[in-house]
Amino acid sequence: MGAIIIKADSQSNKILSDLARKLGGDVITLNDDQFEDFLLGSMMDSAKTGKTVSRESIMKKLSSK
Repeated sequence: MGAIIIKADSQSNKILSDLARKLGGDVITLNDDQFEDFLLGSMMDSAKTGKTVSRESIMKKLSSK
């Protein structure tokens, strides 16, 4: 199953969600905070390297500022 996210003004959102429901789709409404959380999570997933960093390395970076 696929999904799309369309960010538009409230009137366009209503028209698009009504159309999606008529076509048999499920519509989930996100507020701005939820949308930002989704985008941040997506950016974090795309930036994952799979590498680990030692605690010492992190503490060294934090203490140098």
